[in-house]
Amino acid sequence: MPKSLYLLDGMALAYRAHFALIRNPIITSRGVNTSAIFGFTGTLIQLITKLQPTHLAVVFDTSVPTERHKLHPEYKAQREEMPEDLSAALPHLSRIAEGFGAPALTLDGYEADDIIGTLAHRAEADGFDEVFMVTPDKDFGQLVTEKIKMYRPSRQGDEAEILGVEEVKTKWDIRRVDQVVDMLGLCGDTSDNIPGIPGIGPKTAAKLLAEYDTVENLINHVDALKGKQQERVREHADQARLSKKLAKIILDVPITIDWDDLRLEPPSKEKLSPLFAEFEFRAFFKRLFGSDSTLQKEPEDLVLTGEEKISDQSKSLPSEQLNLLDAIDFK
Repeated sequence: MPKSLYLLDGMALAYRAHFALIRNPIITSRGVNTSAIFGFTGTLIQLITKLQPTHLAVVFDTSVPTERHKLHPEYKAQREEMPEDLSAALPHLSRIAEGFGAPALTLDGYEADDIIGTLAHRAEADGFDEVFMVTPDKDFGQLVTEKIKMYRPSRQGDEAEILGVEEVKTKWDIRRVDQVVDMLGLCGDTSDNIPGIPGIGPKTAAKLLAEYDTVENLINHVDALKGKQQERVREHADQARLSKKLAKIILDVPITIDWDDLRLEPPSKEKLSPLFAEFEFRAFFKRLFGSDSTLQKEPEDLVLTGEEKISDQSKSLPSEQLNLLDAIDFK
């Protein structure tokens, strides 16, 4: 069996699951919103049962500011405060991961992106056959190699998307994957509040990089540009350099990992039983362990609510829980 490492961007997966089900959230009989936990758990089950990785870890951000915040205080500052339901769900993700035998990794001062990037390239150097970065975040395209790929979980019933070197180049319309950071340096990234150069979008950026290759070389040849484009690049040159630096994922995070600690073991029935009972994930339990009899004494099942009140009449059957995975749209 090939030696494969899957690195999950835990926070990004939780966010996507929570907001994908925002109009029809998953609520337990106790009134607890478990949408994020549900989507995160479903992704783990799909990966483990279908792809059978040999090694796996889940990586999370911490609340400690990073160097990007020091360089650009407005970095991610535009984001709305995390919803209370999502914030309450996050601590449980590490518990779920532990039940699947997957360590939860964090390091103050570094984003999950940086830890994933560092471990992905370290694993490639250490002889792993395949490394997959499990995330909906497009910025990870800059890290792709022949052995390191992006894995974007399935959405709305479609197959999961795997992006290698050629797929990333096609998606961004660039010649090399390292030009992803140059694209972000020119276009910016509204989700992270990276400014870029005003007035330059993806199509224009792709044309400029096809001719000048990098942000720095474009700035060095600003006199060759014309009209408003020359004016914008000249005026916002420093901003473009900063934007590229903010977008570049760090590959030398000082995190110590023994690959044997990431070796995936079978899911622990002992650890997952109380968690699945607490969150009323009967269908997940049955998929993994073949029976949900141990959960019968817990609350009967999850319920789905839109703007309606929780009621016994709106309970989901176990099979319907699994079908809800298709509603989680990872963009």
